[in-house]
Amino acid sequence: MSGFAPRVKAVLGPTNTGKTHLAIERLLAHSSGIIGFPLRLLARENYDRMVAAKGARHVALITGEEKIVPAEARWFSCTVEAMPLDRKVEFVAVDEIQLCADPDRGHVFTDRLLHARGMVETMFLGAETIRRLLRRLVPEAEIETRPRLSQLSHAGPAKLSRLPPRSAIVAFSAAEVYAIAEAVRTRRGGCAVVMGRLSPRTRNAQVALYQEKEVDFLVATDAIGMGLNMDVDHVAFAGLSKFDGHRPRLLTASEVAQIAGRAGRGMRDGTFGTTGTCPPLTEELVGAVEAHAFEPLEQLAWRNAALDFASPDALLASLLAPPDRAGLVRGNDASDVLVLSALAHDPAIREAARGRRAVRLLWEACQIPDFRKLATDHHTRLCARVFTHLLRDGELPQDWVAGQIGGLGRTDGDIDTLMQRLTEVRIWAYIAARADWVRDAAHWQGRAREAEDLLSDALHEKLMARFVDRRAARLTRRLEQAETAELLSAVTRAGDVVVEGHPVGRIDG
Repeated sequence: MSGFAPRVKAVLGPTNTGKTHLAIERLLAHSSGIIGFPLRLLARENYDRMVAAKGARHVALITGEEKIVPAEARWFSCTVEAMPLDRKVEFVAVDEIQLCADPDRGHVFTDRLLHARGMVETMFLGAETIRRLLRRLVPEAEIETRPRLSQLSHAGPAKLSRLPPRSAIVAFSAAEVYAIAEAVRTRRGGCAVVMGRLSPRTRNAQVALYQEKEVDFLVATDAIGMGLNMDVDHVAFAGLSKFDGHRPRLLTASEVAQIAGRAGRGMRDGTFGTTGTCPPLTEELVGAVEAHAFEPLEQLAWRNAALDFASPDALLASLLAPPDRAGLVRGNDASDVLVLSALAHDPAIREAARGRRAVRLLWEACQIPDFRKLATDHHTRLCARVFTHLLRDGELPQDWVAGQIGGLGRTDGDIDTLMQRLTEVRIWAYIAARADWVRDAAHWQGRAREAEDLLSDALHEKLMARFVDRRAARLTRRLEQAETAELLSAVTRAGDVVVEGHPVGRIDG
């Protein structure tokens, strides 16, 4: 092994260039490897692909909430945050590496770009926009550009009622998604719904509804922009601005392209445009998306990884240290830093967090992800309680864990209530996945998974009941497929209008 330097390669290009497929092929060609994805969903999807190729005994899945690590595991599919970088493997890959520039999560991707290496080969996959900074920060990397396999062209604005079948309509808030989905149900028979807060199981059930042509339309948030491979022919934007967790802002050209690029897969061409009240796309934006030409990234988000555990204040100071080289900038303070900052001012926690072991434990408790994002101190209190139990008892009390997870599988409530409960389950799945925190972790992981499955199935049923009218969908499809063919229709004596055996309305007078 020592006779040559490990190879570092970046494969850059727009969506639909086969980058991920190439990386999985390279990964499985080595005797061991780890690949990191930006979403739990993608890690799960590619885990299934890897299991099909190599067998469940040899493949592991590691995300914040799920850990399947067989004793003989050699290939790992992970979220970028959960990559086990202390493990020596021949091959390492990171997908969507341009997310280094994301002000919230980017510091994790930047850390992998600078430090994660396979013993034989390392591969970074992403957009062309990161080329300049990648060349500066990782000068040894070979860079390969891949062209898109199909054409992406602008089709202009269209009313909701005129969108072609196999369209994805993209909105940027839950309220907008619901309103559009209701309108599509009324006019076109129904749609599948995809949002970032859905569990993988609900999302896959909704996607199957669309893929199996039960419905012809998909209404989604920008969650579809990342790695959702579906038979979409047209992407219609219902808006061009989003709330990014801090403020409302316009989408960047490369974000528009990432979402629009879901249209047309493989060798099939795709189109994009606007719908509803969305303003038309500018010529400049259309030109950039069609040519895949965007402004290069100016800086990548960074956070110090060399942490000082001498005291809570020393830890905070080391987390807030400025970067030491050009092209890197401190991103937004993530929820773990905000929780640590709040707890460092709590006299009881300060008193307890003495010595390196205690401070390290405090930091681990602060890193429990805040999937709820309720902007209350609820999450801070949870982290404080976890820290206090671990410091005092070495583990979390069984009855507390049982009570928390036991109450999460309730399936009453509306769509938003179920989605909120799913975020709670994700937090407890993360806690249960820590075998060093919870006695009989496998049991509690199983219980959390059962609760998630129950909620996911209930949510899918509620989404179907609200946004799908199967009868109208079939009828609309018949009308669109055979505009010239005659449909059997009649008006009954009572004035009911019946088309192809389906009552569709009444006529008076």
